[in-house]
Amino acid sequence: MAYRINEVDCIACGACQPVCPVECISEVADGKRKIDESTCIDCGACAGVCPVECIAPVE
Repeated sequence: MAYRINEVDCIACGACQPVCPVECISEVADGKRKIDESTCIDCGACAGVCPVECIAPVE
């Protein structure tokens, strides 16, 4: 399972990107971030640092 960022709720703070051990988070439009779900190792580090809790496991 991978994680996904809810782009509507993302505030573009960038806190998630530096904690990703496999560097699968990239910046997209308006400074928001996106997770490459095919590379995500499901560690949850990004979700743990998100101040608005907009990162969750893909269901």
